Amino acid sequence: MKAVWHEFAERRMLAETLADAVAERLEKAVAARGAATIAVSGGSTPPPFFKALSQRKIDWARVTVTLVDERFVPPASDRSNARLAAQHLLQNEAARAAFVGLYHDTADVEAAAAVAEQEIATLRQPLDAVVLGMGTDGHTASFFPDAGNLDALLDPQSPRHVLPVHAPSAVEPRLTLSMPVLCPARHIVLHIEGEEKKRVLEAALAAKDGPMPPVRAVIENAAQPVHIYWAAKKDSKP
Repeated sequence: MKAVWHEFAERRMLAETLADAVAERLEKAVAARGAATIAVSGGSTPPPFFKALSQRKIDWARVTVTLVDERFVPPASDRSNARLAAQHLLQNEAARAAFVGLYHDTADVEAAAAVAEQEIATLRQPLDAVVLGMGTDGHTASFFPDAGNLDALLDPQSPRHVLPVHAPSAVEPRLTLSMPVLCPARHIVLHIEGEEKKRVLEAALAAKDGPMPPVRAVIENAAQPVHIYWAAKKDSKP
């Protein structure tokens, strides 16, 4: 199993350490290739990390930020991952970064995915950094276990860059980067907090029978070892 654990007592130390690690990756990418690309996730876990990363002094004008996944809601919605990134990451030093979102104001999520497909295809790949999250059902990105197209979502040979997702547990329709975009990334992080998520991840990694949990599918197909950043105390103040 290609995974490297980084464990922390509380989320503040995790956020600062992860920000240093990701900033170093982006800085090296800019130095080596003239630009850097990073995909980040939404949810309640990333904001302290986003805030810390936004303050790192790197050449943000050469960095493009995109999203691992997105709800099919406009950026004004409080459930929008684009809004979360704008409020917490694209601030301070990182305000100079370019941003490529996944949502588009189209008739349905399938049409939005088709537009996002064209935009993501133009990004420099493999991505230099991907920061994933995970739900208590074992989903990562928007690879939900109850998605109707789960087999297509977890296909490491998919021809798509962006896929639409319909899953009862997701509430809204979603858009997600595909396995062939996420898994070849030069640096992949799985950022989780709290004892419950650690148990879920450990169970997913240890599972021998039944369908492969989505988070494990990503870890097993990743081109590089996935770095798991976990903090014991999810709710301590950043």
